[in-house]
Parts: sequence; structure tokens; C-alpha cells
Amino acid sequence: MDLKGNPFYLEETQVNWVQESLQKLTLEQKVGQLFCVMGGGYRIEELREMVEKKGVGAVLYRPAPSEEIRRNYEVLDEAAPVPLLKAANLEEGGAGAISDGTLFGWPMMVGATDSPEMVEKFAKVCAVEGKSVGINWTFSPVSDLDLNYLNPITNIRSYGSDFERVMKFTDIYMQTVQQCGVAACAKHFPGDGVDFRDHHLHPTYNSLSAEEWYGSYGKVYENMIGHGLLSIMAGHIVQPDVARRKNPSLNFEDCLPASLSREMLTGVLREEFGFNGVITTDATIMGGYCMSMPRREAIPASIMAGSDMLVFNTDFSEDYRYMMEALEDGKLTMERLDEAVTRILALKAKVCGINCGNAKRVEKAEHFGAAESAETTEYFEAAESAETAESAETVESGELPAALWHRECAEKSATLVKDTAYVLPVKKERYPKVRLVLLGEDTISDGSVTEIAKEYLEKEGFAVEIYNPYEDELHGSSKLPEDRLTLYLANMQTASNQTTVRIEWCKKHALDIPRFVNEEAAVFVSFANPYHLQDIPRIKTYINAYTATRTTICTTLGKILGKSEFVGVSPVDAFCGLPDTRL
Repeated sequence: MDLKGNPFYLEETQVNWVQESLQKLTLEQKVGQLFCVMGGGYRIEELREMVEKKGVGAVLYRPAPSEEIRRNYEVLDEAAPVPLLKAANLEEGGAGAISDGTLFGWPMMVGATDSPEMVEKFAKVCAVEGKSVGINWTFSPVSDLDLNYLNPITNIRSYGSDFERVMKFTDIYMQTVQQCGVAACAKHFPGDGVDFRDHHLHPTYNSLSAEEWYGSYGKVYENMIGHGLLSIMAGHIVQPDVARRKNPSLNFEDCLPASLSREMLTGVLREEFGFNGVITTDATIMGGYCMSMPRREAIPASIMAGSDMLVFNTDFSEDYRYMMEALEDGKLTMERLDEAVTRILALKAKVCGINCGNAKRVEKAEHFGAAESAETTEYFEAAESAETAESAETVESGELPAALWHRECAEKSATLVKDTAYVLPVKKERYPKVRLVLLGEDTISDGSVTEIAKEYLEKEGFAVEIYNPYEDELHGSSKLPEDRLTLYLANMQTASNQTTVRIEWCKKHALDIPRFVNEEAAVFVSFANPYHLQDIPRIKTYINAYTATRTTICTTLGKILGKSEFVGVSPVDAFCGLPDTRL
């Protein structure tokens, strides 16, 4: 194993530390290095003992106040025989690690700007805010293609459906966070977004042909691997055509999710793509993992297939015991254990400042050994030259860069999908009254969707009514106010363990639907799901804003009023491939 080459590029002292640490760890601690546990599932005293005696290799906390996470990691650092990997899902900004961090925007919002520079700003906010509490490993970028509008997981977590944009933006994100000293972990190999189901609940399928997969998802991963990607997360997703190409003896029913598949992990990632970094499973508490084979067999089988680390446990003591028993009966070999732990230690040497004099990270991607393309090098040089002027502007304004960049992203991403009735821009003289209809969650991280919108519109001089369909009655269209605009605000985000997100209308005659699309002016704005046109195909004015924050709400409302133009580029087919959604 070449620790001085891609992706680790370790110095001689770091390589020595890896080798010495491997020898010093007890067998029990080596096995513990294979586990990334969920910190919030244990009392801090219990977790400290797991880190000290069992040698747990990584800990992930769900977002909590900065001081709480920082304090917990300090306790664990004192007990750890080797430095910890401190993980977070930095998918949407610093808020993915800390509850007081910046919700910058979901990747699709960044993708809608069609701006490489915005991806870099996004990645910097993720990394810097994560590092402020010690995070050194992020389970991102989400590298999936959103090819199926019914998929309940990818959606706004992806950069979109175009593989070239996804390939470019994941590469910039990966290189930027790693320049900031946080290891990237691209997910969910071999790629979500083809199936319409959720691999949190059962195994799902990437059903593309091998040719289609290698020409899309495969290129996304191969590109990042070539540029120094440090780790990859394997999803509980089956890619049967690729697996059977690697192993023609497999029957369809024998094909396993990537998190358990030797064909996908060792065959494709290691041998074919030449990946030498850390491979980790997605969470092993998920149905897609648990249903694939008996857990006693699955735990060591993942390591033997090519995974180096398991994320989360249904029962840590039980999973740990399964791993120890597998060593005894030969289902897990010492050779494979040492190989996995060596890679984990190499990742720690890379991001924990081991034997480097201090923990300061390098600023250039080439210092990470990234074999940059000419286009990528030119991009980073241009971004650096612009940084000085932007920093001066930031200091003068007295605002944090994260807030400025989030506002810029909101301005550049809001997407006008259609306005076939030519309602925009909305003028107070034409529609002095606005009726707000909320669909989904009203509470967001910095307030209430309806209250933020109401306050903004009232300051602009509109009379605002928040609509309650249960206080209304079924009626005709002849008496509809001609001077009123109905503004639909949807905040219905996809999430793990949901099978779908579709608009559920009021049980009382569905009084909140845009029933009279031909008689009254209406604008529909989605802040969390770009595919609502499947349920409101005849609405005439539809906008996607991708992330619900005070800034995105106010920015989008400003565009509706004509204060600035809509310039966002839809990263997906918002019309869902349906014949009537364009009407």
C-alpha cells in the first residue's frame, strides 16, 4: 500500500507514525478502529470508555450547539489511543455539524447558480464552520445524479441530473474542503437517484446498464479519485449490471448492495479505478444493510468486501463481538484487518496534523497531491485572485462571509420555471392584496415561513391574509377578488425513512388547491422540492428556491416583485417529464 501516493501523499514521518501506531494498537483497538459510532447514542462516560478500551476510530454527532460538541470531543481526545476521525454530514453548510452553524443551502440550490465559484464558497463555509468544533471528516459531497423525480432521498441533496455538472461541482467541493483540512467522503457509491425507493428502508437498485453507469456515475467517482479524493461511502444500493460484468458467475439475486459487494468495492473502486483511500459503509442501521444478509455475517463481510470502516451500529457491543468472532473463525483475516486499519490511520495522519509540527493545513490542492486538470488549476488561481477584494468588501460591510455568500447564492439560484400567465413582476397597484397559502412545515431555522413572508410583503405595502382553508367554504369563481394574488409557499422536504413527498391538500374539499387557475392570479414557490409540478401541473407561475431560510424567502419575494431578475438554471427537469406541466 503506497501511503506516499494518491490520495494520502504522506511525508516520511507520517508514514512512520502510521506503521508505529498499527503496531502499538492492541487487537481489540484495531477492531475498534473499524467503527464510526453515533455519539449521541451514548453517555459521554460510556463513549469515552469505548474510545479508550475498544479503540473506536470515529465519532459523529448530530448537529448540536458548538460548545457542546467541542466539549465532548475534548473528553474523547484525552482517551483516544490515536486521534479520532470526527465526522459530520456537511451537506448544506456548517449547520450540518453544529446547530448554530450556517444553513448555506442544499446542493441543488448551489447547483442552480451554475457557478463553480459558488461551489467553492459553499465548501469553504462547510469546512471552516465544521473545523471550528474539530470536525475533520465530512460525509459529503453527495455525488448522486437526481435522475428519478420520484426518488425520496436525492432530490435537493444532489447537484442535479446532469452528470457533467455533478462531476465538476463535486470535484470543486471535494478539493476545497480538503484544502481546508477536512477529508471528503463522496457518497453514495455506486449512486442513488435511479430507483424511486429509499435504501434506508431496504436495498435499492441503480439499474443503469454497465455502459450507462460507467459513462455517468462512474465518471463522477473516477474524476474525484484522480484528483485526490480521500474517502468514499458505499451505499446499500445494488448495481447488478456492473457487478455481473466484474463477476459473470453472479445471478441477479446474488448481487449485493455496494456496502457488501466485493465486485463493486474491490473490483471497481480498488482494482479498476485505482482508489487507495478509505472506503466506508453507509449507516449499517439502515434497512438496506440489515436485510441483505444475517448481521453476524454482514459485519465482517463488509470489511472483507473492501470496506475499511462501518458507520453506526444497531448494537455496538454485538457488532464488535461479531467482528472478533470473525477473526477467530477466519471469516475476517488479519491481513484484511491490518490493511483497513492502515488506511484509517493514514487518513488520520492526513487530517490530524500528525508529525507535521502543527495542525495547519496547506492551501493548495497540489500539496494534497491532486493531479489537477488545467481547467481546475485555472479556476482555483482565478478564485484566489478574487479573494482579496472580496475579503476587503466583507470586512468593510461588517458581515460574515457566510451570510454574504448565502445571500449571493439565493440571488443566483432562484429559478423561474414557468410564468405562462405573465403575472410577474407582481405590482402593488395591480394586486394590493396577497393571500398566503402554506404547504408543509412553517417553522424553519430562523423563523416562520408565513411570518417572514407576511412581514416582507407588508413592508412593501401589501395587505396580507394568511389563508386557513378550514375557515372557508366551497364557493364559485364569480366573486373572486380581481385585485388579489394567491401566493403558495411550499416547504416540503424529502427525508430519510419517507417513501415519498407529495402535496396533501386540505381534507375539506381540498380548498387550498389552486382550483381557479383560469380566474385568479396565483404564484407557487417551492423552497424544498423542485418537483411539485407533478401535483399542480396547471398552475401558471411556478418558482423553485431549493432551501428555506429567511434570506431565500425574502430574496425570492423580491424577485417576484421585480426587484431583480430570476437567473437560476434548473439543475433538473422540474416539469417531471409530464405532458401537461408546461401548460
